[in-house]
Amino acid sequence: MSDLPIGLPTGAAMVAGVVGQPIHHSLSPFLHTAWLRDLGLNGVYAPFGPKDEHGFDRLILSCRSNGIKGLNVTAPFKEQALALADTVSDTAKKAGSANLLTFDEEGYLHADSTDGHGLIRAFELQAPDCDLSSAPVAIMGAGGASRAVVAALLDKGCPEVRIINRTIARAEELVFAFKIGVTAFDLTQVDRAFSGAIAIINAASGGPHPLFENLTENAAVMDMTYRPLKTAWLQAAEARGLKTVDGLNMLIEQARPSFKAFYGIEPRPDYDIRKLALDFLGETA
Repeated sequence: MSDLPIGLPTGAAMVAGVVGQPIHHSLSPFLHTAWLRDLGLNGVYAPFGPKDEHGFDRLILSCRSNGIKGLNVTAPFKEQALALADTVSDTAKKAGSANLLTFDEEGYLHADSTDGHGLIRAFELQAPDCDLSSAPVAIMGAGGASRAVVAALLDKGCPEVRIINRTIARAEELVFAFKIGVTAFDLTQVDRAFSGAIAIINAASGGPHPLFENLTENAAVMDMTYRPLKTAWLQAAEARGLKTVDGLNMLIEQARPSFKAFYGIEPRPDYDIRKLALDFLGETA
């Protein structure tokens, strides 16, 4: 029996979606549906919210045979998505997780990761003068999103990625995973981790209010969340005159390659999806 929601168009329509738990807050359906309408494609992008790992397994099994093009994957299923795939991209292997799953006509599952790409593009768009290969980058948090970001930064040529986490053992897991170029810090060492960094990235929820006194004027600060768009981190950075990068651009830029993987065409570059998303969220640029 198919796990596709009752009433979801099939047949000629190209069907893809996003899976996570919780999933009601996801902006991905809005983004992909807007692109589908702009291009006039016969496509659907739907949210899926399996309750647990068993439910995720059942969803993937169903998708192998029901003609769905693919899925974006968010917490808490990214590592499970990687484990279930038949083939895995080098990017996903380095990230240790997958946020993009695609199915071929025989039902074989390929896993990829576009999270790191989204972050790098967000910096290029909002802080183009911040050279991520010129100095260390500090990341607050050692959760699932952090490893994909570390992989992208090292590929970009970053000389050192500093992971700061409440439990230093979690940060040290990333040191072990990458072997070279990653160092671990706990919350008592934030000042030392920030010192000399070209960028600070918040990939954690909560935590201490940031202090950016020791950053140079060409440094940039990013918060990976987009609700709200201007977090306490970004407000504090702006007060110091620093460039800021928000999570909305990261979300949009990781979604672009997913859209092409699902529907075979890239979103139009001149279509202002960010403005539409800001209006939808009730935010200002």
